[in-house]
Amino acid sequence: MANAAETIYQLAYEISPIILFNGIASSVPGSLLPIVAITEAANFGTSILTGQNPLDLNKFFAHFRPLPGTTLVDNDIATYPFANQSYAANAIIAKPLRIPMLMSTPSNNTAGFITKMITFTALKYALDKHNQLGGTYIIATPSYVYLNCVMERLTDISRPDSNQAQNTWQFDFIQPLLSENQGNTLSALMSQIELGLPSSGAITGGSSVLNNPNSVASPMVNGASNLQGTASSYGSTSSSIFGVSL
Repeated sequence: MANAAETIYQLAYEISPIILFNGIASSVPGSLLPIVAITEAANFGTSILTGQNPLDLNKFFAHFRPLPGTTLVDNDIATYPFANQSYAANAIIAKPLRIPMLMSTPSNNTAGFITKMITFTALKYALDKHNQLGGTYIIATPSYVYLNCVMERLTDISRPDSNQAQNTWQFDFIQPLLSENQGNTLSALMSQIELGLPSSGAITGGSSVLNNPNSVASPMVNGASNLQGTASSYGSTSSSIFGVSL
């Protein structure tokens, strides 16, 4: 049982944690295509021809793992002064999550060097086509499974002093916000203010202002009329001083 559990874990999180959804996978049952179907296509045939065990996970072409910096929660918080803690707690805007994945592709034998260019050419073509068709990705990590991700880039991050060139690559995925509600968070208090409903506690009288704006505008209009009358009296006084009829 322990070996079976380890094999399942390794297959899910190390060998094929990236699953292509829709896009080029639209014709596949379930519209799901594990990336191992692309990365292991050439290596699988070579293993059979050389008499090796094609199901030995330790000898698969690519091995993945999530990189540090993967975000689980990411918010922007306003920096202006707030009236109270209730406003401060709701002045946040959710940001898209970022999932960087490392792909290690060391060549263990001569066959690995032969199949490397074939595999990467097929991988680039498949990823380009999948992205052009609007396909998305499912990223499985030991802590969380990210759905509806889009691919930003695939970059060579190999060490310059390595004996094998281009043996380590970084996938950058983003989980975008798919609805307006994902972009902000409203508590019960802020929802009441937004809807113009009566509230109690931190804010009083807010609903009456929202529902009857004339209650604030009327005194302002009356004050403005008084100022106008005062201005006319000043006008008559100034005309008598300068002797000019206005």
